[in-house]
Amino acid sequence: MESGKTFIRSFHFPFSVLILLLVLSGCKHKQDEGGAATPQAIDYTKVETPAFSADSAYAYVEAQLAFGNRIPGSKAWLQCAQWLQNQMARWCDTVRVQDFQATLWDQSTVPGKNIVASINPMAEKRVLLAAHWDSRSWADHDPSDDLHRSPVPGANDGASGVAVLMEMARVMSQMRPEGVGVDFLLFDVEDQGAPEWSEVYDEDTWCKGSQHWVRNRHVPFYTAVYGILFDMVGTQQPRFTREQISRNYAPGLVDKLWTAAKALGYGDIFVDVNTDPILDDHYYVNRLSGIPMVDIVQNSGNTSFFEHWHTTTDNLQAVSAESLRIVAEVTMKTLYGDYPAGK
Repeated sequence: MESGKTFIRSFHFPFSVLILLLVLSGCKHKQDEGGAATPQAIDYTKVETPAFSADSAYAYVEAQLAFGNRIPGSKAWLQCAQWLQNQMARWCDTVRVQDFQATLWDQSTVPGKNIVASINPMAEKRVLLAAHWDSRSWADHDPSDDLHRSPVPGANDGASGVAVLMEMARVMSQMRPEGVGVDFLLFDVEDQGAPEWSEVYDEDTWCKGSQHWVRNRHVPFYTAVYGILFDMVGTQQPRFTREQISRNYAPGLVDKLWTAAKALGYGDIFVDVNTDPILDDHYYVNRLSGIPMVDIVQNSGNTSFFEHWHTTTDNLQAVSAESLRIVAEVTMKTLYGDYPAGK
């Protein structure tokens, strides 16, 4: 996700996409709950939310890694998929699995499984919360050249976002927001894009699960008021910026999340800094589904997302339970600020 200062995987967006982003940044956005220009005046410190357990979320990271590398088509991947389905079924009203085939950068084909778990599935208004659950096949940014074809454990890059969704599903099922349904979407085959050593530069080799989902919704004509994507949200030194695609497509939601974070004392983590576009699942959701989605993604402010990104050291030591809790708290304060729990 990097190229120069833009962190766009391993390449720049094509010129036509950059022109589109510039045009969007000059357009006015619809005034709705996801894209309103000014966030509603809410005292986020007083918004009631369920109690998120940082230890529980961390245990979900640990459990994912215990299966082994979640490389699409592998035994560990299949076992983890079944575990994720079973866990989410404990807390959510419905769980759907989208099976699909994805063609990778080298023209090989792998199976994929998008997992969608829903609370209040009959509610017309929806909020979409997403992360990717696969782990990368190639540690192409490892300091050791000898390890560039080794798999990445994917503790922060994948498992952290999934763990946040799992714990939020558990606690939100016990204190449901009123007037809205929540869909927890686990994208697959997100992190199998062309490795650095392949000399292939094509953005569509990434994010295969979200590309499939936007063209084949789990429910016909599915839409949501807004969406939030969680990617690499568990680092020891969390830092999240106002990423450009998020600002262009969902400016109101960016404002809400960063306003909530500041009110809760996390202004040094959700920093008020505008940064360049990142190629992530939210790019395809925003561009092809019409659902305004914000990417909460680690941005360390240097030439990589975080120290262990796409290396063999993206393991449990790279993840902080407290970082998981902070991201969940900001998200739930924002969501329950819009849709308080029924009394």
